[in-house]
Amino acid sequence: MPVAHMGKLPAMRTAPNLESLSVTDEAEDGAPELDRSLAASQQRSDAIEADLAVHPHNYRLLTGDRPTGRLHIGHYFGSIANRVRLQDLGVTSMLVIADYQVIYDRDGVGALQENVLSAVADYLACGIDPARTTIFTHSSVPALNQLLLPFLSLVSESELHRNPTVKEELEHTQGRAMSGLMLTFPVHQAADILFGKANLVPVGKDQLPHIEVTRLIARRFDERYGRADPARPVFGAPDALLSAAPVILGLDGTKMSKSRHNTIEIGMGADETAKLIKKAKTDSERHISYDPQNRPEVSNLVLLTALARGEEPAAVADEIGDGGGGGLKKACTEAVNEMLAPIRQRRAELVADEGLLRQVLREGNERANEVADQTLLEVRTAMQMIY
Repeated sequence: MPVAHMGKLPAMRTAPNLESLSVTDEAEDGAPELDRSLAASQQRSDAIEADLAVHPHNYRLLTGDRPTGRLHIGHYFGSIANRVRLQDLGVTSMLVIADYQVIYDRDGVGALQENVLSAVADYLACGIDPARTTIFTHSSVPALNQLLLPFLSLVSESELHRNPTVKEELEHTQGRAMSGLMLTFPVHQAADILFGKANLVPVGKDQLPHIEVTRLIARRFDERYGRADPARPVFGAPDALLSAAPVILGLDGTKMSKSRHNTIEIGMGADETAKLIKKAKTDSERHISYDPQNRPEVSNLVLLTALARGEEPAAVADEIGDGGGGGLKKACTEAVNEMLAPIRQRRAELVADEGLLRQVLREGNERANEVADQTLLEVRTAMQMIY
């Protein structure tokens, strides 16, 4: 299962008829700065989405996951299905399994090998093709991580502390000191994106500040250190492709999270899936409706059923009608298990062939290293560090 050579990097493309709006730009109409920036980002993302269908080969995508546990249906509907869609459109894609990020906020790595190989099996079973998408691990690409040193010189400590992810982590440390690795998390993400010259990063709106940090680093590198090729900057400014995926809650009605044990794993058995859905929170009202604001738990199961079937949530709710929570859970269980059945069958075959999973990683890591080494050479050339 060889990994295809990606060839020449695509030109950094700008969405049609749009100019970039930084989070630091001022609003001319008096609207809140953040709202204005979000609106501009959404407009830009919509234009890129339209252009993707026409010029997919002009884009190079970077996305990934932290291997802290098994991937679940939140990952599938929130990102994996979209990665497969973009891959199938013809977008050159790189998928990082961010093993170094596991230790940002913990003392050890846990069942890291198992989680990494499990993620590879999930990706392949869901339709990620290693001949078209390079799957690699952080720790296997030294040149990528070496970019952290020059990149860290381009941001201040106060800028790092203002990052929403860092601020949230600081609020939840519960008296524990934040690690230096966690503080520099936004810079590590910038290295992930820029090492492969990615110009497209699928994110949710809450992750837009990370894209801004990456764009800031790309611009400052050009201003401070210059270029290897006078005709173009070493790094272009990547764009965010905002996710249209709806938010799926966990089965207990709270945020879906591996640590909360409220997820349905992609590789989970049908019987176990049924047991979990049976325990899911609903409410006492018998008639089923889709009302996320007033009936979040019921609506979450309706949404999950609709996504698994490829239907509209309101239509699913109307079909179940007065079936109550029991009818809803039955419909949800059947829909999820039916959708996941072929994925799980393929996944079981992949898990049984660990050699194949490791081969996919070896070949993906080899390709990622080729790209990273070339980028680092350009960086060192621009910085006059070729001796």
